[in-house]
Amino acid sequence: MNTPICDFVRQYAQGGAVRMHMPGHKGTGPLGVEALDITEIAGADELYHARGIIRESEDNAAALFGARRTLYSAEGSSLCIRAMLYLALIRARRLGLPARLLAGRNAHKTLMTASALLDIDIDWIFPRPGEGLLRCTVSPQTLESRLARERYMAVYITSPDYLGNMADVAGLAAVCHAHGVPLLVDNAHGAYLRFLPRDSHPLSLGADLCCDSAHKTLPCLTGAAYLHIGQSAPEPFAALAEPALSLFASTSPSYLILQSLDAANPCLAGDFGERLAACAARTAILRETLQNHGYTLTGDEPMKLALTPKPYGYTGDDLHALLGQQGIACEFSDPDHLVLMPGPMLPEAGYQRLERALLDIPPRAAIVGSPPDLPPPERVCSIRQAMLSPQAALPVSQCLGRVLADAHMGCPPAVPILAAGERINADALNCFAYYGREECRVMAP
Repeated sequence: MNTPICDFVRQYAQGGAVRMHMPGHKGTGPLGVEALDITEIAGADELYHARGIIRESEDNAAALFGARRTLYSAEGSSLCIRAMLYLALIRARRLGLPARLLAGRNAHKTLMTASALLDIDIDWIFPRPGEGLLRCTVSPQTLESRLARERYMAVYITSPDYLGNMADVAGLAAVCHAHGVPLLVDNAHGAYLRFLPRDSHPLSLGADLCCDSAHKTLPCLTGAAYLHIGQSAPEPFAALAEPALSLFASTSPSYLILQSLDAANPCLAGDFGERLAACAARTAILRETLQNHGYTLTGDEPMKLALTPKPYGYTGDDLHALLGQQGIACEFSDPDHLVLMPGPMLPEAGYQRLERALLDIPPRAAIVGSPPDLPPPERVCSIRQAMLSPQAALPVSQCLGRVLADAHMGCPPAVPILAAGERINADALNCFAYYGREECRVMAP
């Protein structure tokens, strides 16, 4: 598989051109990568209006993922989420459907900001009692009951979630399509799922629109992402995908990020699947070793280790600090979880260091306690109305009864405790205290 973006930029860098264009470093500088950092000069194509080397590279990626169309984002999955909602909204208006989305509550805050920008209402599917806030099981049965009662422009889920829990995407897609509703999936953590021995990528399971953060699990630079259009997605989605991205995107995309997406294609087309399978097997061995030693793990995503260490006598933050002292940098921690993300690019020595470090931590008396549940809060106004209202920043101790004006008041991985437009009650204050939130923005009187 060719790499048209990389080839063009390298040839340009080696050609010795007088760079009478942006950026200001003119191809030289202390980082050593400036020669490969260009702008949309002649021949370099135009992101979000791709007809040349970028479109050729995107088509390569679409073939790898089995997509009707794949488009690059140099601004992460956040840009792709905004574009997905825009596409669903345009379709809804053509069909006379309400600008209302049905979504799992454990969504990234970008969903809330995008809804504010587009004036979309969100009806939530909330976590089950005992699930906490980071997980939200959406079953086909639950979805069927909701779609049978209300009309929605689309259904939106997050899978895998931050703790590695994977939804029944195939079952949810079947329910959505039976009701004529598109399924949108935030698959930011699961780009690699396409390349496992058993393909479990949401696009392959029936999602109509899907975003992948390539940089999270593939060998790409931070900010690299894909917007995928499913083979059977509604017709306007593919035709309007570029304008949808362009509506929210910078007009100065990073060609370093685009080159990393381009360079990933031959990697994915090569032996990446075999390396990924070996890495998943190694991760499964480590998971079993940790469980046999007394650790508790959650989630079923094959390339994520999500520990729930309170039964072992530690909080997630405790383990994060202890591993940091051993030179091991973790993805995320909170009072209840520690999240580790291995990958095919991680050498065996990395697995061994992590295993030794965790096994050397002595067990202690179990910590009793679980994350607080939050009953569905009162919704006072729309997300857009709350976010565009006059606001005040207050200590949470002074916010009882006030209406949240920030996009969301969230747990550490940007999952909402409350969303904008919801009233702050005693249960919410309890959650704020549990996750260490001390201040929030509320609607001014």
